[in-house]
Amino acid sequence: MLSNYLPIVILGVIAIVLALLLMTLSKVLGPSRPNKTKLQPYESGMDPVGEARDRYSISFYLVAMEFIVFDLEVVFVFPWAVRYLDYGVGTLVAMTIFIITLFIGLIYTVKVGTLNWDMKKGMFN
Repeated sequence: MLSNYLPIVILGVIAIVLALLLMTLSKVLGPSRPNKTKLQPYESGMDPVGEARDRYSISFYLVAMEFIVFDLEVVFVFPWAVRYLDYGVGTLVAMTIFIITLFIGLIYTVKVGTLNWDMKKGMFN
């Protein structure tokens, strides 16, 4: 039974060894010219403002969750849309209810002010 998994284990070992080998070669053979700019915490060209422990607004997390929900919607809707003629009317009704439910949720979050980024009028600010 375990012999069926032997190719997967071999592939995993090869991947780990190859990754370690390439990282080591990069460190040994690659150029290393550190300077003051490269050693700063941010390399984006902007000076860091504030502390790293500053809290984000709850709206940021709510928008991120909405983004994940609508990404998952695509995961469900896309395969159905590709083969919708092969399915019956029941899947059309189910998918319509699914999309309407998500749309109602989006309307709700817009109404409560999730997408309002004004710091004085946010949902939980």
